[in-house]
Amino acid sequence: MDTIADFLTRVRNAGLAKHEKVDIPASKVRVGIANVLKDAGFIRNFKVVRDGKQGIMRIYLRYREDGTHVITAIDRKSRPGRRFYIQKDAIPNVRSGFGLAVLSTSKGVMSGKTAAEQNVGGELICTVW
Repeated sequence: MDTIADFLTRVRNAGLAKHEKVDIPASKVRVGIANVLKDAGFIRNFKVVRDGKQGIMRIYLRYREDGTHVITAIDRKSRPGRRFYIQKDAIPNVRSGFGLAVLSTSKGVMSGKTAAEQNVGGELICTVW
């Protein structure tokens, strides 16, 4: 089962349903992706609650003044059946800089812009705009 795709789908569906928050099982990669989304302004905040097992991550979604979700689209690029790795000079510029590429690198999960600044490539997890 693709847990990252499940994470992205839950965020997408909660935004379309205009929920204030969404609860998702926590993992280090999902916390890293949520941190990148928060830094880029696609979500308001998130917190991880430890429950003795895996933990639950609560993501607080962000909306525009007219009530539409800030995240227009989330596209999963690398998946378990087809991993998608990119080099440092091939990091995509999503929607002419208005979007965000999320990469899993040897230095952790980070945005495409941060990966380019740190001169590292990695697995392209998803693109968001």
